[in-house]
Amino acid sequence: MKFKLDPKKAKPLTAAQRKRLTTVAAMPDGAIDYSDIPRQSRPVEWTRPGALVPSENKQQITLRLDADVVSFFRKTGKRYQSRINAALREYVKAHRKSA
Repeated sequence: MKFKLDPKKAKPLTAAQRKRLTTVAAMPDGAIDYSDIPRQSRPVEWTRPGALVPSENKQQITLRLDADVVSFFRKTGKRYQSRINAALREYVKAHRKSA
């Protein structure tokens, strides 16, 4: 069964759902129990990384990376540089929030 979530027609949260979300949001990451979440059976496939940043926004630079990092991304196939960019973008987003 497939369905799409339309944020414009989202059902409002119940009081119990809001309370549960507030409780989880206040917990430190280490205290959250993830044991009921099944392990992924296969590696995550990153697709369409070019959609993350328009090409006109890109800047060519020279960057030195560890050989094992470059090897890992090259093994993921074509457009590995865009996947490196996507990984760096996630890092930036995570650290912008905490700064």
